[in-house]
Amino acid sequence: MDAVIEAGNLANTWPESGARRASSKLPRGTRRTALGSRVRLNCRASYNPGDFVNESTSALSLRRPLDLRAATLVLILCLVWGFQQVALKGVATNAAPVMQLAIRFGGASIFFGMWVLIREGRRAFTDGSLPSGLLLGLMFSLEFIFAGQALVHTTAAHSVVFLYTAPIFTALGLQFLPEERLSRLQWTGIGVAFFGIIVAFLGFSVRPAVELVTGDLLALLGGVSWGLSNVVLRRGRVGGAATAKTVLYQVASATLLLSAFAAATGQTQVEFSTMTILSLVFQTLIIAISSYLVWFWLLRRYLTSRLMLLSLLTPLFGVLFGAALLGDPIDLRFALGALLVLMGVLIVNFQLILQR
Repeated sequence: MDAVIEAGNLANTWPESGARRASSKLPRGTRRTALGSRVRLNCRASYNPGDFVNESTSALSLRRPLDLRAATLVLILCLVWGFQQVALKGVATNAAPVMQLAIRFGGASIFFGMWVLIREGRRAFTDGSLPSGLLLGLMFSLEFIFAGQALVHTTAAHSVVFLYTAPIFTALGLQFLPEERLSRLQWTGIGVAFFGIIVAFLGFSVRPAVELVTGDLLALLGGVSWGLSNVVLRRGRVGGAATAKTVLYQVASATLLLSAFAAATGQTQVEFSTMTILSLVFQTLIIAISSYLVWFWLLRRYLTSRLMLLSLLTPLFGVLFGAALLGDPIDLRFALGALLVLMGVLIVNFQLILQR
């Protein structure tokens, strides 16, 4: 046994000829095992962590807890996604939000479609990822349809609270995976963070109760769709596809479904003012292309439930941008809620913090 372990270590660090020389010095019964270790290690060595397109399935299956790089990237994404609400609301009189979403996803579809076609050619969708990719795209599209329509019936505060129940549904859907299971302390952190969002955003509303409940239910369905899309990505064959293709499935599906929904509901009118164009350019290049590319790259390398929990910071940044750019007030309730969210995130990552 010691001889086999030694050969495996040598094979991992030496060139092929070195591995053969090392195995030749071993007893006959262990030579095949040593060379077999070299073959398996060669498969893993083909993985390049900086490559967004060509990725090893064996490497992608080894998702890990968040490190400093991942936490920093998610924090930046939360800032960007928090600002997108301001970008949508700022030109809502010139273009309905659902139409803005359809346009930005259309631009992203062209970008990622060209990328996948150049890198993979006509065989891009023969890898078995198409069925789960289409399901992922459906969940992604439903998330934005539900979230957009929720704003017609309920307040933005109610909508964002129920939309960001997504990490709860993601965590529930992934509990059958040992590496994704949360401890009791981490579930406590989820509860604290979600309660913080409720404290920060829920307030008095003058809308009728039936209309308010209808909007809240639509927002909750958006959160369910978002949470289940992460489960599909984690468990479906699409999780083994290249990141660019994973994003393409979603933005292409969203373009078709949101465009159809906008046409069916009479929300296709667009007035292309300077601010509208700038907003759409930002939403397309920064949000629908850059941020999604980084987000799904993270989802394929780090534990999904941990990433989703950090995304709970997004609505808080959205309110901060709204206050700074749109004049929305911030009261003591929001400050207390923000503190609870941060506390919940710290509780969930308490073990990682101690290790560092």
